[in-house]
Amino acid sequence: MTNPLHDALFAPHVGSDRTLMILPDGRRISYGAFLEMAARFAHVFADAGLVPGDRLAVQVEKSPEALAVYAACTQAGIVFLPLNTAYTAAEVDYFVGDATPGILLVDPRNEPALAPIAESLGTKLLTLDADGGGSLPEAAADKPGRFEPRARTEEDLAALLYTSGTTGRSKGAMLTQANLLSNARSLVEEWRFTADDVLLHALPIFHTHGLFVASNVTFLAGGSMLFHPGFKLDRMIEALPKATAMMGVPTFYTRLLDDPRFTRDLVGHMRLFVSGSAPLLAETHTAFEERTGHRILERYGMTETNMNTSNPYDGERRAGTVGFPLPGVELRIMDPDTDAPVADGAVGIIEVRGPNVFKGYWQMPEKTKEELREDGFFITGDMGQLDADGYVQIVGRAKDLIISGGYNIYPKEIELLLDEQEGVLESAVVGVPHPDFGEAVVAVLVPRKGEALDTDALAEAIKPRIARFKQPKALFVADSLPRNTMGKVQKNILRDRYADLFA
Repeated sequence: MTNPLHDALFAPHVGSDRTLMILPDGRRISYGAFLEMAARFAHVFADAGLVPGDRLAVQVEKSPEALAVYAACTQAGIVFLPLNTAYTAAEVDYFVGDATPGILLVDPRNEPALAPIAESLGTKLLTLDADGGGSLPEAAADKPGRFEPRARTEEDLAALLYTSGTTGRSKGAMLTQANLLSNARSLVEEWRFTADDVLLHALPIFHTHGLFVASNVTFLAGGSMLFHPGFKLDRMIEALPKATAMMGVPTFYTRLLDDPRFTRDLVGHMRLFVSGSAPLLAETHTAFEERTGHRILERYGMTETNMNTSNPYDGERRAGTVGFPLPGVELRIMDPDTDAPVADGAVGIIEVRGPNVFKGYWQMPEKTKEELREDGFFITGDMGQLDADGYVQIVGRAKDLIISGGYNIYPKEIELLLDEQEGVLESAVVGVPHPDFGEAVVAVLVPRKGEALDTDALAEAIKPRIARFKQPKALFVADSLPRNTMGKVQKNILRDRYADLFA
């Protein structure tokens, strides 16, 4: 009887006293203790009537117990469905109604709002808080510490992750055991993870980055994690000397760079810094290398595929790029109008194919057909190009493309130009409705600390360097850009904010 994901990630560590997690209070959890906890949870789920292929939805704070729920689902063949902790009851109602999980696991604080939803859909409600308390651990307390893994194949579903849904109804990406396992194996090899590594883990575990990249890589390599509930600067400064690797989003690195305690000596023993989930400014690359001597390794992935590309571990980690396709992943740049490959160096839609690519969208066959070609290539919706050396550059999302007066405008080109200007920390460029041009270019700028921006002067400064049709018709200054929990700029919010600007 095989269960490929469990056999690779968890079975080798059953009964091991090797440290898996070190918590901020210094408490250590061994692999053996973690997997005993997962086994007890698996018994609770099985006793509740869940069988292989059933779904279990989770909306809880990050904790060792929350990660053990994932391991328990893997053992029991249950499809793991993590939900962003920021989702409202109305949003959870949609996900639960769509995925029909047998169990909904929630934070006790949210039980009053979510219990009626679970009851109306016939879903069993269990609770788990950030400290490891709740009805789930209570029910698991007297269960056996071993659970016989259920038989699964590589093509069976392991997880169901919903996309953010900023342009419509959220879609549930069906990820198989093979999807998760192939990606973990590639990353362990490409990023040189071993049992000697200690990963500083401050990412959420409802997202593919913290769950399937950081955690699965650690499990597969047999390493350890400094397991933090979130990014707190003082905690990170304190933890870094004990780590060998760190995975983060760009805001992690910019916040570290803002602190004078973050020095070359502090991270002199570190082996690897990885960034993803949102674009890393070239300026951050440069500042980080100057401060620490380390060059951040940027990579590219998404919910439907896990990781697709990575800058090399050995070799040039090129700022402004996400490196090369991972082993086994094919990548092509296609013209969205002709469905033919673009000319060398031209911009087009990125498509990928490989063992990492998901099975399709849950209960959305038509949407699956739209985005997953018959030849297995997934249309990512990301605009990109290949530079002369084959490095992949992300230009932006196809939905962010601006068409003004019949001309295609890629926001990234303008953003890079604006970011170079004195006093500008970062920028976001969007298209908003315009009566004459269809769409007009609007830029939102965030100033550096203590700087005041003159938008008229900035507009004049970039005029000689960019075609007239690309020049912003309006520039605004803001304290910050709206971002989601993983640090991505929410351009849909900016488009809504300025939608009536030229009405």
